[in-house]
Amino acid sequence: MPPVAVPPVGVSDDGTGSAPAPAIEGFSTAVPCLVRRAFWTGHGLHFTDGPYADVLPIHRAALLAADAGTLDSLDRTCVRHRVRRSGTPATTPGRHHFAILDAYARLLAETGDDPRVRAARDRHLRAVLDDPGRIAPEDRAAFHRAAALPGSYPAHRARRAARAAHDRARTALGRCGTALGTGFTRAVYRTDLLRPLDPNLAVYGAHWNRGVACNPAAIHAKALELAPHVQGVWTVSSRYLDRLPPGTPYVVEGSLAYWRIMATATYLINNSGFPGGFTKRPGQRYLQTHRGTPLKTMGLDRRGYPARTGDAGSERIVAHADQWDFSLSANPHTTEIWDRVYPAGYEHLNLGYPRNDVFFTAGPERTEEIRWELGIPRGRTVLLYAPARRDHHRGLVPHLDRRRGFVPHLDPERVARALGPRYVVLVRAHHSHDRPARPSGTGVIDVTDHPSVEELCLASDALITDYSSLMFDYACLDRPIVGHVPDWDAYRASRGTYFDLLSGRPGDTPGAVATTEDELVELFRSGEWCSPRTDRLRTAFRERFCPYDDGHAAERVVRRLFLSDEE
Repeated sequence: MPPVAVPPVGVSDDGTGSAPAPAIEGFSTAVPCLVRRAFWTGHGLHFTDGPYADVLPIHRAALLAADAGTLDSLDRTCVRHRVRRSGTPATTPGRHHFAILDAYARLLAETGDDPRVRAARDRHLRAVLDDPGRIAPEDRAAFHRAAALPGSYPAHRARRAARAAHDRARTALGRCGTALGTGFTRAVYRTDLLRPLDPNLAVYGAHWNRGVACNPAAIHAKALELAPHVQGVWTVSSRYLDRLPPGTPYVVEGSLAYWRIMATATYLINNSGFPGGFTKRPGQRYLQTHRGTPLKTMGLDRRGYPARTGDAGSERIVAHADQWDFSLSANPHTTEIWDRVYPAGYEHLNLGYPRNDVFFTAGPERTEEIRWELGIPRGRTVLLYAPARRDHHRGLVPHLDRRRGFVPHLDPERVARALGPRYVVLVRAHHSHDRPARPSGTGVIDVTDHPSVEELCLASDALITDYSSLMFDYACLDRPIVGHVPDWDAYRASRGTYFDLLSGRPGDTPGAVATTEDELVELFRSGEWCSPRTDRLRTAFRERFCPYDDGHAAERVVRRLFLSDEE
């Protein structure tokens, strides 16, 4: 195993086991790090003298590990760092804080003025400058000059004062508006809860109100055909209105119209949850469609894993499941997991996932249409790269998006170059990455914003993924699934999984597996990605995880939910 620098997710400064938030964006030495001795000595790392002795070696270690792909998180709490509120050098104002300037100067010199270091430096120095516990007021102008930060110190001070005034005004207005709006909205909502339910009104939501997608979208489309008397309305966050297809009936999350339909709709369909909370009424029928087949631990099974930091507690998980009347499943494995991790009195609907119907109904003509729409020349082999979200990699390196950024564990451009012009790589980041990295280059197309992942699957000849549940849906197509899993041990330890994806056992492993970019490229060059051996693995995987998917799942769900067909 290669050396690794590890910022542990499970370190706590309050004894709770929750991870402390970094003080600034980017590398932060406020997050304790564990570095292998061989890694430390091998790269000649050592602490410097005086204050901020850790800036140089820790940043160097993090950069080296990030570039090598060996930056990861521990699977357990190993240190509880109890910080004194005052009386330490870090919290005492004085000129000793000017030492951070020399530390960053050395770091920039040793890294060849790396732009990642430059960005982290400017953010860190501004944070130190604005911290009254570090730089005394009479020293701030001198610190700003010595730091050579952009602009003048008077301009910086004016901007800071303006921001502070703006924030104070916004907070005051927000409190006033929230008090008025919340009181009024609650009064209207309480009144609407007394109104009769509309037997022909259904509310749809997907991915925490990000738009029309997934199983709810497929159910809505089929309901328009088989149950046109049921009016469907989508709940959407104001941030994602631009993603709605033209003509979509919708209400904005949190609006009066939103709460009115939540109070009066008979049918509630969602693959996640309706944010903000609502009162489930007798007579309402709530279908939880879920978002895929679970490889990673879900629900109550996530207890004890460090990557669950920041997610809902057990009480909220159970309370949410108590709202459901129906829980959708695509295979016996999923039904068994849902039954255990979401313990409640709902009914399991073993009817398949409606979003997968298109894999059985779309013909070659539709595939060609999608490829043409994406600008893919004829005769190309199309690879869809769709990595999973990694909870244990939030905010670890500055050149990736903070907290929820896209963490690519392979370089799509490099893979495309290595495979040559016959291949096209489609890159699809996880739906939770609001600001994904944008790959570009010959043979690479960023399809993160494409409205339909199902269409991307249809357009591709093979799927490259790590731990994404998309692999289970893609198996319906009976096309090659290639695993690129460079951090399986870390992912399994930090998040937990239900079976060993790398075991090579039929039913567990869907196809060829690579742990490095070079291995991945060789799988395609050698033809192993679509060999008889991988065909057998894929067949067993499909039999295990796709038994209920046959192209008619949406029809079965609509008949069961809206037309009361008992199956």
